[in-house]
Amino acid sequence: MANILEAAMLVCFGLSWPINVMKNIKSRTAKNMSLRFTFLIIMGYVAGILAKLSMHKVNYVLAVYIINLVIVSVNVVVYFVNKRYDREAAAVQKSASKGAALTHKEAV
Repeated sequence: MANILEAAMLVCFGLSWPINVMKNIKSRTAKNMSLRFTFLIIMGYVAGILAKLSMHKVNYVLAVYIINLVIVSVNVVVYFVNKRYDREAAAVQKSASKGAALTHKEAV
């Protein structure tokens, strides 16, 4: 019964991660993402996996831990992709504002 309840908890958490990954992909910004939070979640899943392995409880619950770990880890990749998008957008904005300043100077 304990394994079923643990698996249910993991499935409930696990269903939220793909939704979060998709939201972060669509947003194309890392401004609302927390890398520290993501690493904290990853550490929790690693601890759960190590606990199962140390107790020699290799079962379906371990598989759910691993699936969740993989999906949350995708968020780390998305974070760095979105950081690149943020840098590119900032460079474009900076370039546009310099161009506007030059145009304004020339008009005066």
